Amino acid sequence: MNIGKAAEASGVSAKMIRYYESIGLIPEALRTEAGYRDYSDKDVQTLRFIRRARDLGFSVAQMNELVALWRDRGRASADVKRLALEHVAELELKARELQEMSRALKHLAESCQGDARPDCPIISGLAGDGVVKGTPNGERELNSTRFGAIGIEPNCTQRRRKEKR
Repeated sequence: MNIGKAAEASGVSAKMIRYYESIGLIPEALRTEAGYRDYSDKDVQTLRFIRRARDLGFSVAQMNELVALWRDRGRASADVKRLALEHVAELELKARELQEMSRALKHLAESCQGDARPDCPIISGLAGDGVVKGTPNGERELNSTRFGAIGIEPNCTQRRRKEKR
C-alpha cells in the first residue's frame, strides 16, 4: 500500500512515517517500479505500535528500544517492564514540574492587581526583576532558584498565608 494508505491505516501521518524511516525507527519501505513507497501489513502493524508508544509519551530513543524488544521473541519481559517503569518515573516528574509551574503562575496572577497601573508582578516575575510589586503587603523579594527568571517557589503562597497569621 502507498504511504497515504499506510498513514490512514496506522494513524501516523505520512510526514512522520518518512521521518521514522529517515532516523531508522522503521526500515525503509520497499519501492514500486515507479519509485513510490510500498508498505506491507507488517509495516502498518509496526507503525501502529509506534503510534501507541508515542501516545504514551515515549521518546524516539525509547520507542526504538521498544520496537527492538517487540521484534525480539527471546526478550525478557523484565527489560520491557524496566523501560516502562523508567518512563512512568519521567512522567511523574514532569507532572510534578507542571504542578509547580501552575502554582508559580497562579501566585503571580494572585499578586497582580489587574488594574490600570503599569506595575505588574507577572511581568516583573517573567523579566526576572526578583521583586513582586503591587502586592497588598508592598514589595516582596522572590526566590530565584526555581522557574528561571520567575523564581517562584512552589509553596510560597502557603508560606505567605502563614506569615500573615
